[in-house]
Amino acid sequence: MNGSEIMEERLTQLEVKISFQEDVIDNLNEVLVRQQQDIARLQQELAALKDQLRDNDLGQTSTPRNLRDDLPPHY
Repeated sequence: MNGSEIMEERLTQLEVKISFQEDVIDNLNEVLVRQQQDIARLQQELAALKDQLRDNDLGQTSTPRNLRDDLPPHY
């Protein structure tokens, strides 16, 4: 193998590595986008639950809740 063949082989190996790295980066970017969407959705759900809890607390009478009222009928 002469010098130009060695350089060509090294260049090919680098191109292959870069190609794999680009695929990994693209996959990580997709995962990051999905996770950000999930976080945004969960934040909206949490805000809605907080609002619902606040509304329930404001509308409650002074009588304490009986936790047995929340049990499913099969208990």
